[in-house]
Amino acid sequence: MSTTKSEPVRVRGQLARLLAFTLVSTLLSGCSLLGSDDPAPPRTTSSVPADVVAALTRTLDRRSAAVRRGNQARFMSGIGRARPGFSRDQATYFDNLAQLPLGEFRYTFDPREMVRTGDDYWVVVDVHLQLEGYDAVPVASPDRYRFTPSPRRPGAFLLASVTDSAWERRNDVRPQPWDSGRIDVASDQGVLGIFDQGSDHAATGLLGSVRRGISDVAGIVPYDWSRSVVVYALSDTTFLSAIDDLPGDDPEGLDGVAFPVPSSPDGGELAATRFVLNPRMLDRPGTDRDRLIRHELTHVAIGVRDDHAPVWLSEGIAEYVSYQPLAPPDRSISGAALAAAERGVQVLPADATFNDGESATHYGLAWWACEYIARSYGRQALWSLLERLNTSAASETDQEQVLQNSLGIGGRELARRAGHLLVVTFDPGSLLPEKPPQAPEPTGSAPTPGASPSVGGTSGH
Repeated sequence: MSTTKSEPVRVRGQLARLLAFTLVSTLLSGCSLLGSDDPAPPRTTSSVPADVVAALTRTLDRRSAAVRRGNQARFMSGIGRARPGFSRDQATYFDNLAQLPLGEFRYTFDPREMVRTGDDYWVVVDVHLQLEGYDAVPVASPDRYRFTPSPRRPGAFLLASVTDSAWERRNDVRPQPWDSGRIDVASDQGVLGIFDQGSDHAATGLLGSVRRGISDVAGIVPYDWSRSVVVYALSDTTFLSAIDDLPGDDPEGLDGVAFPVPSSPDGGELAATRFVLNPRMLDRPGTDRDRLIRHELTHVAIGVRDDHAPVWLSEGIAEYVSYQPLAPPDRSISGAALAAAERGVQVLPADATFNDGESATHYGLAWWACEYIARSYGRQALWSLLERLNTSAASETDQEQVLQNSLGIGGRELARRAGHLLVVTFDPGSLLPEKPPQAPEPTGSAPTPGASPSVGGTSGH
């Protein structure tokens, strides 16, 4: 994840796990269009009569059935009309859901979490939603609804609010795009794009780019994956800003972020990996955006297989894959990475500082570490190394041993050779004549080394 512009990024590994609760709380929640704002209700603990529980269950069942069947009249019949604008917001929410490919949509709640205030009830509701063709399993996310007695049907209840700001802050609930305003959904052969009125003009070109990117990435990444993805392409950075622990805490500095979608607030099975683009990328069709999309799609394809791997390998592989469809003369490197390589690289980028102010340098060096491995040992060596480092202990000593066993060299030597290859490729005139380093035989079970790194590409810094 980069904090610099035009650097492709992803939420990954340990950060992904830190984001798990936040994201599942926001994903697919029913905070439906936060146009109302109720004060935090008084907390009472009186027992809830069984007939009230049954009535609220029927109300939610009717609501979910109306969504699944596309019956807006039935959906709106369960909405209280006392608050101005609430019905309008709920109608927009229904229209948003109607555009999504819902494989599952239902509600559940625990009566023990119900709170009575006057004649009304606040209920913590779990929204179970699965995007068919995109989510491996349904995603359960909590929200808090207020129900009020129906004035026309004794014993029945209407939905009066989906917003309790104090509860949402305490539980770190943040809305999805379809919860916050009108969205426009577009799809094309395994790509589901979430747009809004300010971004839908870019839908056709962007979906085409993602579709081509899926094909490119699938031809390089050897793993079995769905070859489908949900991409958020909105006209502002509200959703991007809501993601916790962004590198540099600067959404404006990010071109894109991939994020995991766990199936429950405590993590659970991974339902999907999605990505969101910065609005500035919507009107930048061409090589740079296509490459960014391939980077993010590589993270989607790899999924959890790099959660415990060092960041330089995870991000380096994503950079490596993103550049492969480009001819060598069309590839470029940041000036910062080239300058660092010309000074001499001594170590691989560290996890803790990978996304600091020198992230452009770290991305470039990580990419060329992977280029060196692929050119010297064959591309399969990248995937073998990823598997070994993702399952090994996290200590630097253990990682160093894996590198020695797999490649026959340690991290410092890999960094030095990667930096040399980077300079040879992009600024060979700055080097004194020197024979390119040869790849040694690995000391453990590892891929068979291939030819020495070849010189290719042009200066593109």
